[in-house]
Amino acid sequence: MRTSVIVWSALALATGPAQAACAPPPVPASEGKPVKPAAPAKPACLDAKGGCPGWEAYSYNDAVKAYNEQAKAYQARANAYMQTLNAYVKASSDYAQCEAKSLQ
Repeated sequence: MRTSVIVWSALALATGPAQAACAPPPVPASEGKPVKPAAPAKPACLDAKGGCPGWEAYSYNDAVKAYNEQAKAYQARANAYMQTLNAYVKASSDYAQCEAKSLQ
């Protein structure tokens, strides 16, 4: 009985102090991924020799302006989501290193 206590104590000294448990990082929510806005449909008259009538050209120009505004907002949301993904990658690497160290 006494021998098993001595063996366990020697094993505890050889492995060092107990490490805290490694915690995996939370996965970013896919709902946070922004959706790229759809580009406006190009009217067929743009490729025609005579061009588009004024109203159609103005409508298309307004749609392009609206798209550009949506694209700016999308870019900001995409950059924020990218930062979230990069933080997840870093946390995942830290977790993997923690698990590797726990095996030593």
